[in-house]
Amino acid sequence: MSPLPNPSPPRSSRSDHPIFRLVEIMARLRDPDGGCAWDLEQTFATIAPYTVEEAYEVADAIERGDLKDLKEELGDLLLQVVFHARMAEEQGAFDFGAVADAISDKMIRRHPHVFGDESYRTSGEQTVAWEVIKQRERADKAKHGVLDDVPVGLPALTRAVKLNKRAARVGFVWPSVNEVLDKLHEEIDELKAEIASGDKEKLRGELGDVLFVIANLARELDVEPEDALRATNAKFVRRFGYIEDRLAERGKTPDQSDLAEMDALWDEAKAAERG
Repeated sequence: MSPLPNPSPPRSSRSDHPIFRLVEIMARLRDPDGGCAWDLEQTFATIAPYTVEEAYEVADAIERGDLKDLKEELGDLLLQVVFHARMAEEQGAFDFGAVADAISDKMIRRHPHVFGDESYRTSGEQTVAWEVIKQRERADKAKHGVLDDVPVGLPALTRAVKLNKRAARVGFVWPSVNEVLDKLHEEIDELKAEIASGDKEKLRGELGDVLFVIANLARELDVEPEDALRATNAKFVRRFGYIEDRLAERGKTPDQSDLAEMDALWDEAKAAERG
């Protein structure tokens, strides 16, 4: 099967398409002659934090099941891609079309069972083949170390999982979940020792070790730790809201309560959730 042809018309004739309308709006905002002063001041570095923030807001809308909000947040995230592509185009590096072409080519390349003649009997075989293709791509980028292209800019917990996964592919991995748990207990004991010593810098290092082992445990259990922690954050907010509501019924606020009372209300909230 041959690769998909490009069905898009020449770029000059598709300006009425929504995506290219957005591209043109960004070009206008970045136009030194009458554009937006704020947009003109931005660089890749100053926009990057907004890009990360918008990705989290997309995840938040998904977590809440709010499809209306998801549409808006996806638009905000798309704007970030268009913004970066416009700045690159101004530097003569690439444009939005090149970004779209690159990801299209990558998807075709990584799905030879869909766009080519390969066939896989199971999703497991497909996953193995996917990793082989990705390894070839990394080699083409002249990366030499196993961990070289794990992005530094990822959230630390997400990056820790990716580092662990990459190391596991070459056999640098504990053989079982129980051994990871043993390592976790070992790191917690070391953390306790540094808490007792009062050495802030060493304590920071040991806490990092604990979190890294937890990331390894998440990999071993096939659980995305960011998702797990996001769900627990939501649960905490929900249960603390219950505490605030019950206290309000008593004519009190949390700072007028004490730990014993709030802890009892916390247990009530847990019981109510369990039905």
